[in-house]
Amino acid sequence: MSSKNVSSNVVSVDEQAFEQSDGQVVDEDGFEVVDETPEFQPTVQMEIQAKVDFNHPNGMVDTSEDRIYGVTLEQEECIRAREAELERISARAAFGTQEGREKRTRAVVAEQSAQRRVEFQRRAASVNPVFDPDRPDPRVELSQEQLAAVNTQAMRLAEKLDGWSQAAVSRRLAEVVLDGKDMMSAVVGVFEELQTAPGQVVPIGKLEDANRREVSIEGRVETLWTPSHSAISQVGLIADDSGQTRVTIWEKSDAPWIEEGEQVRIHGAARNWYEGRVSLAVTGWSTVMFPERGRWWE
Repeated sequence: MSSKNVSSNVVSVDEQAFEQSDGQVVDEDGFEVVDETPEFQPTVQMEIQAKVDFNHPNGMVDTSEDRIYGVTLEQEECIRAREAELERISARAAFGTQEGREKRTRAVVAEQSAQRRVEFQRRAASVNPVFDPDRPDPRVELSQEQLAAVNTQAMRLAEKLDGWSQAAVSRRLAEVVLDGKDMMSAVVGVFEELQTAPGQVVPIGKLEDANRREVSIEGRVETLWTPSHSAISQVGLIADDSGQTRVTIWEKSDAPWIEEGEQVRIHGAARNWYEGRVSLAVTGWSTVMFPERGRWWE
């Protein structure tokens, strides 16, 4: 009878491990498996600070469709304000509206620009009285018939004279007409005067009529020959529709090399005389340019 009691109390190893573990995980040898990963718990101070931050207006994040996702209210206000400012700037650039300070600044700058222009014209009048802004307009003294003729001729001359406006030509024509010259003589005289004025490209055939030492010309290199002196870099003939002239390029001018057949424009060439004819010299103050060099269609 005792043998039956003993047999009834026998249990398997797995059952013994489960009963001893009280629900804990054990390994195959029956030992409890300990989880070495630590579990972090917030402190009381951390929990209090979390509640304060969550309930603060600047820390609340609205996830509605009208709000920017993932930013605070303060950040969203800054973003919205920046976007509105950029739209306002773009609208001004598109429509050109100017108000307040910008409008006043533009008016001041325009006034200063006009004053500088008048001062420049007064300095230029010391070289050519045509630029004097203070002289009275001679056209007011012409009759209607004379004024109509002056404006017609000024329109024709302005098309032939580079750098001269119709208003400037008509003003100069009116002065000459008031001096007593007939219209035809006035037109010829003004054309030759403005054609050889400072800053203008003088036709080579009119170089003898220029009343200044330095001139600007444009023409094509007809021929080049060997210089007679080591101080001369190049020497040759340059011609346009009105004539041709000898051009000497000095070595110290450091001017670019020119070639036969190409178009050149020389600014500030020194005018002198060679064998009874006018000639030009390229010095260190001169500028040599090539209008046809580097053109994309060639």
